[in-house]
Amino acid sequence: MIVNERETPEGRLVAVCDDELLGETFDNDGVPFEVTEEFYGGEHAGEDRVVASLARARVANIVGAHSVGLAVEHGFVEEANVLDVGGTSHAQLVRLG
Repeated sequence: MIVNERETPEGRLVAVCDDELLGETFDNDGVPFEVTEEFYGGEHAGEDRVVASLARARVANIVGAHSVGLAVEHGFVEEANVLDVGGTSHAQLVRLG
């Protein structure tokens, strides 16, 4: 998995994707969904690092079966809220308050 953390005025933004998806574009009913280096590119990370990053996130974007599955497994995202975007899993996490 690849994880990218950045601080924003609204809090920590975390982007996580499965390694093989970086640079891919998925067709979401005619709307392209790009897993760009600019947004998702970062450091290769194991499960522990990804879980720690998601725990610190104010907002997170998560792409790929492995990455999203890990987020679901650790209670960051509910399975019912996982989207299928052009054949891959996508989830977002937003902590309010």
